[in-house]
Amino acid sequence: MAKLSRSGAEIYYEVHGSGPPLILTHGYSSTSAMWQGQIDALSRRHTLVLWDMRGHGQSDYPDDPTAYSEQLTVGDIAALLDAVGAEKAIVGGLSLGGYMSLAFHRAHPERVRALLIVDTGPGFKKDDAREVWNTRARDTGDRFDREGLEVLKTLSAERASVTHRNAKGLALAARGMLAQRDARVIESLPDIKVPSLVVVGADDTPFLAASDYMAAKIPGAQKAVIPNAGHAVNIDQPQAFIDAVLPFLDRLEGSA
Repeated sequence: MAKLSRSGAEIYYEVHGSGPPLILTHGYSSTSAMWQGQIDALSRRHTLVLWDMRGHGQSDYPDDPTAYSEQLTVGDIAALLDAVGAEKAIVGGLSLGGYMSLAFHRAHPERVRALLIVDTGPGFKKDDAREVWNTRARDTGDRFDREGLEVLKTLSAERASVTHRNAKGLALAARGMLAQRDARVIESLPDIKVPSLVVVGADDTPFLAASDYMAAKIPGAQKAVIPNAGHAVNIDQPQAFIDAVLPFLDRLEGSA
C-alpha cells in the first residue's frame, strides 16, 4: 500500500504478488476494493497493481475540476507502471476503468502487453449518443452534490462496500472523467494489436451490445459472457470470472 504524487494529487495504490505486471482499474464511484476477491488468484503469477482513481477511495479529492480528466487518468496509469518498474503491463479494468484502459492503449500502445476489458463501453462515434451519455454523467454529478454519499446506496453491487471520504470528488469525476469529449477511443479499436479479452455479465444489458462491438472491432479479441452476472461481474460471479480470465492470462505466459 503506497501513494504516488501526481499533478498535486496523491494516488493510492497496492501491489500484490510477483511476476508479469497486471494493473486493474475500478469502475466509477467504486474503489480498488472491488477487486479484493481476485487478489489471491491473480497475484499468484502476476505483479497485481490495484489503485483508486482521483476523487475515489483513498486517493486525493482535488477541488479543481480540471484535475479530473481522461488525459490525467491515463497519465496516472503510466505513472503507476513507472512506480512499480513496469515498462509494459497487462492493462484492464471494469466499466470506466475499462474505458480508461482503452484510452491508455490509445495513448501508450507500446506499454500494453494485453487488454482485459470488463463490463465496459468504448465510447460513442455519434455526437448525439455521446451527449445522451454526458447528460447522464452530469446528472450523476449533480445528484452527488445534492444528496452526498447516500447516492451510493442506489447504485450497483461494486459500490456496496466502498469507502469514500466525501461526495465532492465523485461529482467532479462524473463531470470530468465519466463524461466523454470525442470518439478517439472507439475509433482506435481496430488499431489494437495486443491480445484482448472482453468480459461481460449476461445480465449487464446496457453493455452487451458494446461488448459485442468491441469483440468484433478489436482484431483477434476474445469474449466471455458470464451467466447470472450483472455489471459487477467479478463480484456477482467471482469464480466464473476467474475461470474466464486465468486461461487468457496463462496463454499470454505460454506464448511469451
